[in-house]
Amino acid sequence: MAEEEQIVIKRNKQVILKRYPEGLPKEDDMEVTSSATIKLKLPDGYGGILLKNLYLSCDPFQRALTQQVPPSGSAPFHCYTIDSPLFGYGVGKVLDSGHPDFKQGDSVWGITTWEEYTLLPKPETLIKILHTDVPLSYYAGILGMPGMTAYAGFYQICDPKKGENAFISAASGAVGQLVGQFAKLSGFYVVGSAGSKEKVELLKEKLGFDDAFNYKEEKDLKAALKRCFPQGIDIYFENVGGKTLEAVLLNMRQFGRIAVCGMISQYNVDEEEGVRNLMQLVSKRVRMEGFSCLDHLHKYSEYLDFVLPHIRQGKIVNLIIDLALKDTG
Repeated sequence: MAEEEQIVIKRNKQVILKRYPEGLPKEDDMEVTSSATIKLKLPDGYGGILLKNLYLSCDPFQRALTQQVPPSGSAPFHCYTIDSPLFGYGVGKVLDSGHPDFKQGDSVWGITTWEEYTLLPKPETLIKILHTDVPLSYYAGILGMPGMTAYAGFYQICDPKKGENAFISAASGAVGQLVGQFAKLSGFYVVGSAGSKEKVELLKEKLGFDDAFNYKEEKDLKAALKRCFPQGIDIYFENVGGKTLEAVLLNMRQFGRIAVCGMISQYNVDEEEGVRNLMQLVSKRVRMEGFSCLDHLHKYSEYLDFVLPHIRQGKIVNLIIDLALKDTG
């Protein structure tokens, strides 16, 4: 076989699930291994693609997949399989393709596996990256699932109106920090909660929030929200659930809207905690709606038209990705 026809075989570094976590996930619930090998050339007739993963995103929804029984409403995702690689959102480059929609050299983002190289028999879950004047890493954040989630939740679910008040829990996270910036662009008064002094400072000094507080230091969340929103909350972007949601319900204004993105305070408990104050939804005519960015991916090109000019003009900060890359060198 001529040298140019030789098929390169590589060790494929993978992150695999060793056991289903109980409570908080532990490091030894997973394992990094390079025992598997992969050919860097597709077999003849293979209709999928071979992907080199460049960036992988670790997102809260993945915790729900590290259990034996899939959570209700988790479709189209299935639970992780023991001794198999995890999967989630990522960014990669196509090394070889047998699919008509992708060619060698294309950059893509979407669902991939936690390994260095991935064979995807059905790459329809991937989106081709057309705008390369911004860092590829942004497609694991502001230009990927977190950005689309923030955009869909705020603009599609919450129906924002200039001059309203917005509260965002887990506001320093990949989604929350973008919701806050979108709200500021829309003329909102914006407050966020986070779990440390450093995160609170980040929200106010780097991301432009009007105010923020450390929920761990507040003895009374209802009072904290009343302090920040004496006239009440018009829009709540829900990321955590539990006691925060209970307090928010008491501080909502009439005809307020709540977009439910996730409830991370409940992901590591054996049973979800009950939420009080739900009658506030009735008495205040509050609309509360859960959603997934997957329901809104058909608006992705619309989102790019909205967000790319703001990124290029420096009006939106992609802080999570920037800090992560700085920390890892």
